[in-house]
Amino acid sequence: MLRGLYTAAAGMITEQRRHDTATQNIVNMNTTGYKQVNTVKRSFPEMLITLTGGDANLPTKRLGRLNSGVFAEESLSMNVQGTLMETKRNSDFAISSNLIVNDPQTGQPIPFDASGKWVRADGTTTFQPQAYFTVRDAEGNTRYTRDGHLKVDGTGQLLSSTGSQVLDNNGQPIVLTGSVEQFKVDEQGRLINAVTGDLTGVNLGISIIDQPNQLIRQGDGNFSLSEEEGATARMMAAADNVQIHQGYLEGSNVDASQATIDMNAAFRAYEANQKIIQFYDRSLDKAVNEVGRV
Repeated sequence: MLRGLYTAAAGMITEQRRHDTATQNIVNMNTTGYKQVNTVKRSFPEMLITLTGGDANLPTKRLGRLNSGVFAEESLSMNVQGTLMETKRNSDFAISSNLIVNDPQTGQPIPFDASGKWVRADGTTTFQPQAYFTVRDAEGNTRYTRDGHLKVDGTGQLLSSTGSQVLDNNGQPIVLTGSVEQFKVDEQGRLINAVTGDLTGVNLGISIIDQPNQLIRQGDGNFSLSEEEGATARMMAAADNVQIHQGYLEGSNVDASQATIDMNAAFRAYEANQKIIQFYDRSLDKAVNEVGRV
C-alpha cells in the first residue's frame, strides 16, 4: 500500500512541475525572443516482484512487474524561429536563420522537424544550430539572447533590454559615434553610416550555437553555455543562412493552444493522483482504527 502512496506522490510532483512549465510558457507568450519549454516525463525503472517462502531451497514465485512512479526528468527549450513583428524602430533587431547541417552518413541536408531536431534510425539526435545576439552582463559573463530590443545609453554604448553590453564579432562592446537615426544595419549584421552609406567596420556579434539544447536559461531572456556538456559557440560566417532584420522583433514561439491544453492536462492528472492518496489515507485509517481493534 505504501508503494502506491509513493507512486501517487511522485505523480503529483511531476504534474506540478509540468503545470509550472505550461504556466511559464503562457505568461511569456508576449515576451520578445522567448523560447517555449517542454517538460520531459519518464518513469522510474520497473521492479520485478517475487514471493519467497523464507526457505532458500524453495523456488521463488513471480508476481509481476511494479512501476515505481514517474518523474520530470528535464525541461527542453524549442529553439526554433518565432514570428517577426515590425516595429520600425532603428534599435530593434530580429534574427531569422535556417542553418543547414548535412548528414555525415549520406551527405544530404538533415530534415529537421518543427521542434528543430532530427532523430536518426539508430536513435542519434541532432539539433539544428541557431543564431543569437552576443552580450556581456554586468559580471562580465558572455550571454546569448534572441531579444533584439536594444537601446543606446548616454555614452553611445549599445545595450540589450536587460542592460547588458551588446558585443561585436570581435567580442568588444559596440559604441555608436552618431545618433540613433544614423544607426543602420544590413542583413549580414554590418553597421552602416546612414548618412554616407559607408560601412563602419563594425559587425553585430551574432553567435552560432551548434547545440542549442545545451544552452542554460538565465531567467532574463539570456542564455549561457553549459560548460559541463562542452558546448561551444562560433561567430557567424558569410556562408551561414542568417539574416538580421532592423526595425523588427522576434516574438515568442509559444503555441498558446498547446500550452493551455498542457496546463489543464497537468491539473487533471495532479487531481487524479491526489484522489489516489486520499483513498490510501482512508484505507490506512480503517486498517489502524477499525481492523486493528479486532
